[in-house]
Amino acid sequence: MQIGIDFDNTIVSYDALFHKVAVEKNLVPPATPVKKSEVRDYLRRIGREDAWTEMQGYVYGARMVEAEPYPGVRDFFTRMRARGVPLFIVSHKTRHPFLGPQYDLHSAAREWLEKQNFFETRGIGLPRENVFFELTKDKKFQRIASTGVTHFIDDLPEILNAPAFPKTVNRILFDPHDLCGEEKELLRLKSWAEIAAHFS
Repeated sequence: MQIGIDFDNTIVSYDALFHKVAVEKNLVPPATPVKKSEVRDYLRRIGREDAWTEMQGYVYGARMVEAEPYPGVRDFFTRMRARGVPLFIVSHKTRHPFLGPQYDLHSAAREWLEKQNFFETRGIGLPRENVFFELTKDKKFQRIASTGVTHFIDDLPEILNAPAFPKTVNRILFDPHDLCGEEKELLRLKSWAEIAAHFS
């Protein structure tokens, strides 16, 4: 068994950070629910799509270090390491934002993993060479196939259901906000505790 895991919104939770930044920039009312999707939907409703796009680059770049891992994800990585199960992070991520300052989003993501001690041999112990940030979805699918993972965890049904997704890989949909109840083709788990129990 080998397990592949998406990065954004699967390992990293951005809900609190997007809300914090949006309020700081006076883009949303403070009473907006503390969810990334609520911030996005509010800005789209008021015709501020460009503000949303630029804020993504700012959060994933300059403010990335402030993001939090989902509860239980670090424990899952540690448990799998103790069992000798190889883990891979495979993400589809642009190198630079579409709007605004041109932060290196790949470097910011790797710095986040470093700060969260994912590479620390006395901690999680994830090999650096097992982390891949690909520029396109097709490259992500190719990388998933080349790693030889038997299972892949992602928050996006459209990734797991894509025709190019490797057919031999078991697909797990991470759905922490219970948004995909209609999804019947995938194993849908709502927390890292549920994922850990699935692999126990």
